[in-house]
Amino acid sequence: MIHPSAIVHPSAKLADDVSVGAFSIIDENVEIDSGTVVGPHVVINGHTKVGKNNQFYQFSSIGEANQDKKYKGEPTRTTIGDGNIIRESCTIHRGTVQDRGETTIGNNNLLMAYTHVAHDCVLGNDIIIANSSNLAGHVIVGDHAILGGFSGIHQFVHIGAHAFIGIRSNITQDILPFVLFADESPRTVNVEGLKRRGFDKDEISLIRRAYKTVYRQELKIEEALKVLTEDAKKSPSIQLMIDFIKSSQRGIAR
Repeated sequence: MIHPSAIVHPSAKLADDVSVGAFSIIDENVEIDSGTVVGPHVVINGHTKVGKNNQFYQFSSIGEANQDKKYKGEPTRTTIGDGNIIRESCTIHRGTVQDRGETTIGNNNLLMAYTHVAHDCVLGNDIIIANSSNLAGHVIVGDHAILGGFSGIHQFVHIGAHAFIGIRSNITQDILPFVLFADESPRTVNVEGLKRRGFDKDEISLIRRAYKTVYRQELKIEEALKVLTEDAKKSPSIQLMIDFIKSSQRGIAR
């Protein structure tokens, strides 16, 4: 299962059925669980833990030292869950002691070619990040979010669950859950995505009404929160939006 040209440190911990392709390098403090396939010319180093049934395509670099000038070689971590697809030339960097000390990738995510995930980012589950998108440090991306190709996400930005980011977007403030953001501004609710994930008509209707409250009624954010509170009694989705707004540090993109 390990190609003769691959270099696997004797202290690395690989499950018996892990496959490692030609010219790949697996460093000392790496753990890889069962069913994972490491393609050719992949480098996995640092204190990196990889779950089950992941697939790493050629030239991806996982757990490398981050691009933060404050980083002094501390043993920070990279943790990757199960069932992720990491395509060609993706880069995922380890965390920093100035933040959580770990970059975390959840389960069943697709990172397309040339995606960059910087230090201390947190990705949930079932996320799609299209080609050549870049996440700066400390970014958080919620479950089922989709990021269009060539997008750039500013440091500390939060992307809400089920959000959809259009191609070539530059995101400098937080994106509410369920929102479709394109051409530098919020456009509507990600209705098609919600339908595909089993949201019923009533729930989608409440989410659309909440969107109009936040984005169409020219209310201050505090006023919008008061309006949303009543619908939150009927819908966990609206409560999710309220909690997201209250926890936002960079402000909501409006």
